[in-house]
Amino acid sequence: MQSSVYKNETTDHMHWHVPQAHYLEAWSDARAYDGTATIIQPMILPLYEGRSAHELLAIFTDQQGTSSYDLVQTYWKSQHPTPDFEAWWRKAVHDGLVAGTQSPARAISPKLTSVPAPVASNAGGIEISFRPDPTIFDGTFINNAWLQETPKPLSRTTWDNVAMISPAMAKAWKLGQLEDQNDHQSDAQRILEVEFQGRKVEVPYWPQPGHPDNSITLFLGYGKQKTGRVGTGAGYNAYKVRPSGAQYFGSAAKVDVTDRYWDLAVTQGHFSMDEREPVRVATLEEFIKNKNFAHEHLEEEPKDKPGNPESLYPDYRDQNWYKQYAWGMSIDLNSCIGCQACAVACQAENNISVVGKEQVQRGREMQWIRIDAYYEGDPASPSAYFQPVPCMQCENAPCEPVCPVGATVHSTEGLNDMVYNRCVGTRYCSNNCPYKVRRFNFFLFADYDTPSLKLGRNPDVTVRSRGVMEKCTYCIQRITAARIASEKEERSIRDGEILTACQQVCPTQAIVFGDINDKNSKVYKSKDSPRKYQLLAELNTRPRTTYVAAVRNPNPKLAPPTEKA
Repeated sequence: MQSSVYKNETTDHMHWHVPQAHYLEAWSDARAYDGTATIIQPMILPLYEGRSAHELLAIFTDQQGTSSYDLVQTYWKSQHPTPDFEAWWRKAVHDGLVAGTQSPARAISPKLTSVPAPVASNAGGIEISFRPDPTIFDGTFINNAWLQETPKPLSRTTWDNVAMISPAMAKAWKLGQLEDQNDHQSDAQRILEVEFQGRKVEVPYWPQPGHPDNSITLFLGYGKQKTGRVGTGAGYNAYKVRPSGAQYFGSAAKVDVTDRYWDLAVTQGHFSMDEREPVRVATLEEFIKNKNFAHEHLEEEPKDKPGNPESLYPDYRDQNWYKQYAWGMSIDLNSCIGCQACAVACQAENNISVVGKEQVQRGREMQWIRIDAYYEGDPASPSAYFQPVPCMQCENAPCEPVCPVGATVHSTEGLNDMVYNRCVGTRYCSNNCPYKVRRFNFFLFADYDTPSLKLGRNPDVTVRSRGVMEKCTYCIQRITAARIASEKEERSIRDGEILTACQQVCPTQAIVFGDINDKNSKVYKSKDSPRKYQLLAELNTRPRTTYVAAVRNPNPKLAPPTEKA
């Protein structure tokens, strides 16, 4: 018998599989890193009649049928047998911890003799590395559809794991593009057979710039054949060739190239911007010499001032539309590490649907913000850059005049808003968007029936249906909530009071959002930087989302010969 949240390969061998309650569905207790005890309070009742570990163990005692709340409370009552226990219990639940339960500090002196010396191997062959997957980790989150459809930071693949090798190895093994594109998807890659310590697994290769030669990296977590409906059958199982004696890396692996292909779903290139130069980069030395390096083609940039006679669009600033607020965003390319946290946060905040591997292969992913990856220099040792691309919220929005029903309109605060009830799905706005940041519901991707999914949606955001165009809204629901709160208090919205979902989760604070009418705001100061530039500025769209160009400061001793010269 086993208690588990999901059906998997282990539960398949059990006679009894007891549905385990999620930790947010049951009372329990635990200890923090310093030993402090905490009371775990559930948020909801079990959705599918799950049972906690406490309730399961109680079956084998004289406490059969006792709830997890009573079991946890009874234990702590035995630890604090005082008349005021009820008050103590309520305080512990309220505070989230049991005061005075931390463990005493201990002085530890490490013994270096206990650290095993590195083992050198002369066995030859190819070095093999095992790494947790960037999105589903070791397989723990394989049934999370958001993470499955989130592109990997480097390979930009979804719904699969790949085996990374260096571009030089791919060239030596003649692993080029497909000869017959009609027989396979354009993102299909040759399958490699990897053998390590007598075990074999078939994997799709991926030539990753910067990957060391004579080495292959396998990612863990995929390849499960009996799990939830999201993760079953996705990817290959790297655990098949991962022995206990070489859990992270080893040598003497053998790799054979097969004549079969693996269809991957890769997002890089789905929304191309016509080979323009999206990322502006300079070294610190170049920046000191030319602080306006991000505007090398200044003559192509239209005059960004009210009353510009060159524009065919109505100048809302000249009409004094933005009297109170003018929302804008700045993204620092120096800080972005391509972690994809912003994309997942946006998906959760705005009820963005998951479309599945087949639809991603067709270029129909729905995420409102994409992170493009770019490489520069020698493929063996390149420089990598990441660029988040949400809706630019253009002042001269090319998508607005082509909509026949006025479903995309300009607000008095500078936002390019969507009126979903008006949209009839012509997709003219998507065709006219030079940034390719609009998404279309080709099918009814939203699940209206599954009860648990309803609880996971944001009630402040509309759930879109088939035939409706959607895009980034600068989290208009958060802007509206802040505006209502400020009007109640008869004040203006403070700088930093509104955090978009992508800004809130960014670990490097690369995204800044606020009112560009406020000269003291962070976003205004960021846009006042000489490194600030507009994406595709020559198109005269006047985007409210701008970028701060990257400045590198490489160590001259570590720079490639071409950079030293």
